[in-house]
Amino acid sequence: MIASQEIAFDDEGFFEDFESWSEAVFEALAHESGIAVITDPHRQVVRFLREFYAYNGRAPLNNQLRQGTGIRLLELEGLFPEGLKQGARRLAGLPNPKTCN
Repeated sequence: MIASQEIAFDDEGFFEDFESWSEAVFEALAHESGIAVITDPHRQVVRFLREFYAYNGRAPLNNQLRQGTGIRLLELEGLFPEGLKQGARRLAGLPNPKTCN
């Protein structure tokens, strides 16, 4: 249970169901992962990742993420203590990149 929601994760901690994500779950997982204060850039990255995945059925490449958010790659990586894959993509509720089409 996370933020009063039952969430199923795979063995690497990624969401099994893209639709089970919520803002409350994002906030709880962000704090759990070491993000003390969730900023607008955090939310911007998560929104972009979710919208891109919903439209394309896969996570964006790092260059697409950089272009879509207008945030430099080093800054993007610095926003998420666990990096882009284990951090940002997981917090956005995307499935494991190994299972994305």
